[in-house]
Amino acid sequence: MWVRLGRASGIDSQNNLAESAPINYIPMHRNNYEAVMRADLLTPAEAAVIASVTVRDINRVIDEKILPERFYSSDDGRRIRLAACPLVGFYFHAAKALTAEERLRLIGRFSDRITSDMAERPSSDWRDADWTLNDGFLTVSLSGFVNDADDRSTQLTAAQEMVVEDPAILNGTPVIRGTRIPLYDLVASMAAGLPRERILAAYPGLNEITLDLVALYAEANPVRGRPRRFAALPANAVVAAERKIPRRSRA
Repeated sequence: MWVRLGRASGIDSQNNLAESAPINYIPMHRNNYEAVMRADLLTPAEAAVIASVTVRDINRVIDEKILPERFYSSDDGRRIRLAACPLVGFYFHAAKALTAEERLRLIGRFSDRITSDMAERPSSDWRDADWTLNDGFLTVSLSGFVNDADDRSTQLTAAQEMVVEDPAILNGTPVIRGTRIPLYDLVASMAAGLPRERILAAYPGLNEITLDLVALYAEANPVRGRPRRFAALPANAVVAAERKIPRRSRA
């Protein structure tokens, strides 16, 4: 029996729109992890983005000891190593093909191939490494998950390089580099279902790739707390219509 497990990269399909776009945010080096991601220690949200899973899944692999302890830390909040992301992605996305027992056994064997130096400094050599295991009649490859994690970490690096938090600009509100456009305003517009064409028309300096990276950044850096509610209308607000809805009487 031959089982090859892998996933395609995420937002690369939008690259064809970059030719006529005025602003692109692509890092010069594909694996500039240490400078941007604090020497490969990721928050649960960042790890979830790179592994293509949920934050709940990240917490689960720690709580249930699915990953070896050397791949995560709880000293200063939960942190997970970049090198663990392909293993996490494999565990959850292979669930339909392999039992939990088989996945745990394979994670243990794949982990044995990851030396301490490799775990601390993932590099482009990972793509060329042999990630195939033979387990009895079963043959499994981790290469697809390694490549996917590499691609998504590169995209997240580009997203992080695109965002600026400067106290001199909107009191430190995250903005798109070189602009005063609040990042989370774009996120709110997309979440509200506003067509991308309208967003890009309102901000001619942006493009499709920028919006993809904005969404990725927001996923890795979710806003904490509930949305702000206004007790009263802002001073410059204009009431366009006023209508009272009668309350239904109970039968």
